[in-house]
Amino acid sequence: MAKALNVGLVGGGFMGKAHSNAWRQVTRFFDVPFQVTMKALCDVQPDVAKRASRTYGWQEWATDWKKFVARPDLDVIDVCTDNFMHAPVVLAAAKARKNVICEKPLARTLAEAKQMLRAVQQAKVTHMLSQNYRTAPAVAFAKDLIAKGAIGQIYHWRATYLQDWIVDPNFPLVWRLIKQKAGSGAHGDLNEHLIDMARFLVGEITDVCGLMKTFITERPLPSAAVGLAGKAARGKGKVTVDDAALFLAKFASGAVGTFEATRFAPGRRNYHVWEVNGSKGSLRWNLERLNELEYFDRTAPVQTQGFTTILATDAGHPYFGAWWPAGHIIGYEHTFTHTILNFITAIAKKKPASPNFADGVASQAVLEAVEKSAKAGRWVKVTV
Repeated sequence: MAKALNVGLVGGGFMGKAHSNAWRQVTRFFDVPFQVTMKALCDVQPDVAKRASRTYGWQEWATDWKKFVARPDLDVIDVCTDNFMHAPVVLAAAKARKNVICEKPLARTLAEAKQMLRAVQQAKVTHMLSQNYRTAPAVAFAKDLIAKGAIGQIYHWRATYLQDWIVDPNFPLVWRLIKQKAGSGAHGDLNEHLIDMARFLVGEITDVCGLMKTFITERPLPSAAVGLAGKAARGKGKVTVDDAALFLAKFASGAVGTFEATRFAPGRRNYHVWEVNGSKGSLRWNLERLNELEYFDRTAPVQTQGFTTILATDAGHPYFGAWWPAGHIIGYEHTFTHTILNFITAIAKKKPASPNFADGVASQAVLEAVEKSAKAGRWVKVTV
């Protein structure tokens, strides 16, 4: 009989929903070396904890995260809280010697991220940063192609992540718009995804030159906030994060890059696109068409050159063999299932998960370097 793996999840909101579905599905579609049990869900709001645990398939619910993390019957703590609670929950989980997976961004600051990394390393537990876009089959296949030299030496990386959910100046001042709670705005929320993807596909970023802008500096105070929505109350408060963040980058490999993240792009709900150009060709991916990878082969005869759209749904593509016949596409939620699969596999093999908290620290170092650059108006080196 497979060894038991009891999971406890902290945070019953949007990310808690995505992770819950992943824990529920992973054992149904993949051969995992544990008997995974969705033991309990914790949220500080009793109504959220009760509803989420029942709806998403957890056996129990709780509201005291400190007692919850210390429970001896939990092997894994999955952190899906608001950003300002990542560090307290992770540090408590490490102290209790729990394997831990945490949503991105790992922390609000580089110092906080380093503290979290030290804690899990000292505890000698398996730790993982949830970066679900890495595990879209098309993205994982792009990684394979780059590793095999399909596009040659990489020259350019360009990426954008555009949203529009706070364009309305009457949208309330939710926690994501307060630096003390979020760390940063579009920068840490959206650019962090682009930074992780760039590090995954191209390599380490060494120097940055950034620009950050807050378009709406005051907003109505919230009476209630749920996920990315909220209701305004009387009075106003100061927005202390960026609405948009752009930067240029230099990579250790010699490649150069551009990054753009904003929450002020009307019509763009969740537009995440990147392109890589190399000496032998190019690759392009768009989250809105996440099953597809565009590939240009410069070594092909000129008469037949052109971007080819690869539908990464064949059994030979990463992860897809566990799902449906070729051409039967998968969606956003499947990327979380693949992420949890990788985490479980790392625990079983007692090997480092990828990405892990060291990757979270590396991304946070880039985020902070960009903020320093934007304030100073010059290029800044990335230092961890």
